[in-house]
Amino acid sequence: MLAPLRADAAPALRVRRPRQDADLAAWLAHADALHAQTIDMGLERVVKVRDALGLKPGFPLITVAGTNGKGSTCALLASVLGAAGYRVGVYSSPHLLRYNERVRIDGAPVGDAALCAAYARVEGARGHTPLTPFEFGTLAAMCVFAEADLDAAVLEVGLGGRLDAVNAFDADCAIVTSIGIDHVDYLGPTRESIAVEKSGVFRAGRPAICADPEPPVTIAQEAKRLGARLLQSGRDYRVRRDPGDTWTLIRRSGELTGLPLPALAGDVQLHNAGACLMALETLARILPVDAAQIHRGLQQVQLIGRFQRWRRQPGAPEVLLDVAHNPHAAQRLAVTLAQHPVRGRTLAVFAMLRDKDIAGTAQALRDGVDAWFVAGIAERRGASAADMAAALDAAQVQRTVHLCASPLDAYRDAVAAAGPDDRVLVCGSFSTVAAVLRELEAEATAGG
Repeated sequence: MLAPLRADAAPALRVRRPRQDADLAAWLAHADALHAQTIDMGLERVVKVRDALGLKPGFPLITVAGTNGKGSTCALLASVLGAAGYRVGVYSSPHLLRYNERVRIDGAPVGDAALCAAYARVEGARGHTPLTPFEFGTLAAMCVFAEADLDAAVLEVGLGGRLDAVNAFDADCAIVTSIGIDHVDYLGPTRESIAVEKSGVFRAGRPAICADPEPPVTIAQEAKRLGARLLQSGRDYRVRRDPGDTWTLIRRSGELTGLPLPALAGDVQLHNAGACLMALETLARILPVDAAQIHRGLQQVQLIGRFQRWRRQPGAPEVLLDVAHNPHAAQRLAVTLAQHPVRGRTLAVFAMLRDKDIAGTAQALRDGVDAWFVAGIAERRGASAADMAAALDAAQVQRTVHLCASPLDAYRDAVAAAGPDDRVLVCGSFSTVAAVLRELEAEATAGG
């Protein structure tokens, strides 16, 4: 188990508090400047400020950890609960276009004014405690939720689980989605070590759901050590895809049959949906939902950037956006691509962060991609176009590779090269998808 960094490992920086009329951009910049490190794992700081704020949620909390599938699971939970008439807050990260996407109530991003007020409240309570940007944002989101008369909140873990700021709040039910290799510098090099960190969101005497159909043994070990009531996919419940675009949740209390496929593409979503329904079953006494509400929630769920299909105009190639940014997510994306074939080619717009497994991600996708348009990401952690090309070479990609100046240039070059029967796949990072999504929305606005 990894130890938290020392509290004095990264001292507070001298920064001036924003003015009373500061906008959200000023507050976000202030939070970015408070701490010498963007990531400094440990709960001591956030717990101290949480207590100073008196944050004690009076509504049920569902915490979602895991390597991939967290965003989809949060969206599914919120959609089913929303279909049941509950007022639901969702805290997730990162965002694609606007920071406000991270804090949503009833599916809508919270406005700037509410976020600014929450940031000001956290600033007033923190004293000299040097919060990281994520810690500041987590506390601000909980301040917003505390004022919103919620029936429930769904919290997505940022990194890991045990030492993540979200874990400063006790989950009434915790979900761990899939376990893959990512963030090894913080979570360890194996699925077993990573699972220990993810399982840190479990709580004694409370339900814990594991959606991974092949979980590391450390999931069950940690649940037992912590005293959580574990319900594990493949052992305590399972999902089955049925004919006619339906599926079944098989559990000890009986089968739920004839469930509609979630409105998020890919069979992997059945594992996320199964975990969602198992979690809601454990909370049925305080958040009851019926079959009709489950059906509506599954059919109405929306989440941008997850196998999101965008047809620009008649006769133009389809654009497919997916934030897959590690080999595990790319393997799942490859399966979903194969389940949705096109008559023409698949042209990949591909740019990643340099601390990710670029070669492993490309290798997972290579058999389904006919040409690659790679680019660098112009931010501190971004890989260069040369880095991307070298990684594709290491992955033994045999297809044509085009080097482009930026993800947006790569997208434009791919669209120019694509025919009407082709599709353009945009993937590799949230930054890559966000750049292209802004372009698509601008095109749609200009087109009336």
